[in-house]
Amino acid sequence: MNLTVFGATGGIGRELVRQALASGHRVTAVVRDPARLTVTGSGLEVVRADLTDPEVIRPALTGRTAVLSGLGPRSRGDAGVAARLTRTVLAAMEAEAVRRLMVVSAAPVGPEPDDGLLDRSMRGLVSAVLKPVYDDLREMEADLSRSGTDWTSVRPPRLRDKPLTGTYRTVVGGFPRKGRFIARADVAHAMLAMVEDAGTVKQGVGVAY
Repeated sequence: MNLTVFGATGGIGRELVRQALASGHRVTAVVRDPARLTVTGSGLEVVRADLTDPEVIRPALTGRTAVLSGLGPRSRGDAGVAARLTRTVLAAMEAEAVRRLMVVSAAPVGPEPDDGLLDRSMRGLVSAVLKPVYDDLREMEADLSRSGTDWTSVRPPRLRDKPLTGTYRTVVGGFPRKGRFIARADVAHAMLAMVEDAGTVKQGVGVAY
């Protein structure tokens, strides 16, 4: 596949680039600061852009099989970046007639499983501290739903910097029971695995151990 990755210097974005190259795909990584991208490979092209203008990133999308996005807020202070930057990506994709889009969202944006996604002790924290972050991601997902793309929103719970296991579970339109955390490497693995899965198109997919 010929893939474009946004947010390639983030934890999940780096894994998307690394794993895609290892699988033999060609990857275009769109980043603000190329010096922060530590992944290398013969199939990698690095494009510098700040995602303020769809016209600037159109060449990075021409003829691509799919777009994968690790864009999102890293803290409460970043709330708003996911929706804003994803709109730029959507506009560029529409102009280049690229349809397949995989994005990272978060488990609390989707439906909660019967067993309860978050411990009771965490609910107050989510409401008081992380609400702006989740509101940003909900706005992003609303934009996806209104777009003409074949999108999939991957919704992990707490993220950890651990090695790839490949032992995660996925639920289309829901969330794995008793799922509490997942490694960033496994989120990236799940996203790449779902690129060609028609059953995940225009769906939120919960992913966890």
